[in-house]
Amino acid sequence: VQLQASGGGLVQAGGSLRLSCAASGRTFGYGMGWFRQAPGKEREFVASISWSGSATYYADSVKGRFTISRDNVKNMVYLQMNSLKPEDTAVYYCAADTRIIPKEKVAAAYWGQGTLVTVSS
Repeated sequence: VQLQASGGGLVQAGGSLRLSCAASGRTFGYGMGWFRQAPGKEREFVASISWSGSATYYADSVKGRFTISRDNVKNMVYLQMNSLKPEDTAVYYCAADTRIIPKEKVAAAYWGQGTLVTVSS
């Protein structure tokens, strides 16, 4: 499984960005998710989604502002980020696993490279 994240950039506080993750390889039935790592901090869970899209999990810090979605025909996963805050500044990583990725720990079978999101105040 290969994952390619894109869509990061510089945005002002209060703005929006949409991250995309292109998946290739055997991903049928896989759960997908997003994690982030801010400078000097540990990687943390952001959001995850089941294969069908019927189940989603969010970190408390992004709930109500971020939305994860997927398009299984295109093998894409998205993270719509609204009302961005400077504390959202981080490298965002796409991840995949054979089951839905839980929010309780930073773990996944497959990882993509990161895409940098910088939110200016």
